[in-house]
Amino acid sequence: MAGTTRDVIAHYDRYVMNTYVRTPLVLTKGKGSRVWDLEGREYLDLFPGWGVSGLGHCHPWIMKALRGQSGRLVHVPNNYYHPAQAKLAKKLVSLAFDGKAFFANSGAEVVEAAIKLARRWGQAQTPPTHEIIVMERSFHGRTMGALSATGQPKYQEGFGPLLPGFVCVPFGDLDAVKRAVTPQTCAILLEPIQGEGGVRVAAPEFLRGVRQVAEQHRLLVMYDEIQTGMGRTGTWFAFQQTGIEPDVLLLAKTLGGGVPIGAMIAKRAIAGVLTPGTHASTFGGNPLVAVSALAACEVIERQKLLDRATQFGRVARERLAALQARCPIIAEVRGMGLMIGIELRVNGGPLVEACRAQRVLINCTQERVLRILPALTITRAQLDRGLDVLERVLLESASHA
Repeated sequence: MAGTTRDVIAHYDRYVMNTYVRTPLVLTKGKGSRVWDLEGREYLDLFPGWGVSGLGHCHPWIMKALRGQSGRLVHVPNNYYHPAQAKLAKKLVSLAFDGKAFFANSGAEVVEAAIKLARRWGQAQTPPTHEIIVMERSFHGRTMGALSATGQPKYQEGFGPLLPGFVCVPFGDLDAVKRAVTPQTCAILLEPIQGEGGVRVAAPEFLRGVRQVAEQHRLLVMYDEIQTGMGRTGTWFAFQQTGIEPDVLLLAKTLGGGVPIGAMIAKRAIAGVLTPGTHASTFGGNPLVAVSALAACEVIERQKLLDRATQFGRVARERLAALQARCPIIAEVRGMGLMIGIELRVNGGPLVEACRAQRVLINCTQERVLRILPALTITRAQLDRGLDVLERVLLESASHA
């Protein structure tokens, strides 16, 4: 195959299903918060891998772990044991809460696992229950169960009938949650911060109220922390910002340090409802991804990245809040740690392209929310450079609004 950007795109057009809105950028190398395209141009990546590369591209500790394991044993089926999965499960449980872990390959897969666990648990109640309360503007994945749980109709159009048994309520509306509870309800599924929904942060009072409703009606509380987990918000998991524990915790993205892995952690009294034969994942938690995830945990701990996420996130939000005062197209700046959303009064797509033209990569969600998820390893100089570009682009757009 010829080596130009145009040639690669032409091959995609011919041979790859057109299921993504793709930017005409062919990336070939990454290091930390920098990536390079096929023509050798360097970009600052402030949205690395939709959060997958949350520790930067090709972190040397993670690459060392992957190289070492790949020369020994790549895959073990889950009817056998291997040390790395055991060690990873113990590590995640020690960081989260007393429970047990199930491993899969992605966020959507562990959402599916959580749906099955909740229904299995509900079917053991008297009388049996099966409904799950979910939130408007949530995003849980594209597989059929995860899609059915997602509170955004635009992703569901054309794929009906969806899986029944989900009741969708406004995010943050505790009264709506209370009204949605019926004798059929078994669980409540939510994101502490809605990423795809526009970086919308749940108020502590809402999360506390959800916990109280769950305890009153004997419901499971399940947190999708696929995007917020693994240090993104300044704590290992966003729920630790409030101390309100879920019964089930879902992780992916940054967990693998760049390789595909998802994890579901369930409290011990609940985990036991999934017995041998009730759920599985062929590749889930294999030696290669397990050692990568363990290395990711080590990176976060030894490089003190929780503190960095807190400090750098505060710097970024304060600077953007100051910019808001003189940039009328900014409606709101919100987020937690290094998970930041900038809601605009104009369409954000052109601003994403304007940043890319200045070699900075960001994202736009919900049409008007610019979203940045810098790697937790980003340097202060890189963060400042990215914010400089973002400020110029926003002010330029405001001058033409």
